Amino acid sequence: MARTPSNMLALETKAPNFVLPDVTSGINKSLNELKGNKGTVVMFICNHCPFVIHVNEALVAISKHYMDLGINFIAISSNDVVNYPQDSPERMKIHAKENNYPFLYLYDENQEVAKAYDAACTPDIYVFDDDLQLVYRGQLDDSRPGNSIPVTGNDLRHALECLLNHTENTKPQKPSIGCNIKWKE
Repeated sequence: MARTPSNMLALETKAPNFVLPDVTSGINKSLNELKGNKGTVVMFICNHCPFVIHVNEALVAISKHYMDLGINFIAISSNDVVNYPQDSPERMKIHAKENNYPFLYLYDENQEVAKAYDAACTPDIYVFDDDLQLVYRGQLDDSRPGNSIPVTGNDLRHALECLLNHTENTKPQKPSIGCNIKWKE
């Protein structure tokens, strides 16, 4: 299990726009269509990564809670499906349904969106304000597969509470750790 840290895109970076297919509906969706009225969370995930599997339940619970408060969540898989067929759009669709994803799961076939966000691992989490300016990037929490720390989502929850309350997030932002994005050769 590779342990790749996120690259920590500079705060206040404007969210790069994208148009990607939603694997469940097959319809192309843009960031501007999907952004929340109070904020937007963009998550790079995939089906097979043990780090993502470890936090899937928390991602679903957190997203359900905060989507009701005006923050939209968007999941993107950018993995090379030739070498990692378990991350194919067909399997992404099944995975989204089996895990009850309340958010759209988009497929970044040419990996341009992952490159635009400087994404490095799964999960890689970015929180943008209502103007799509980056206010948080990094880990969900300190839990990792095998470290016996419970999954709480505390780091992400804190960032989202700061966003909703219009307060500065003064907590240190730690990189996420996960499997590297499976880049095409």
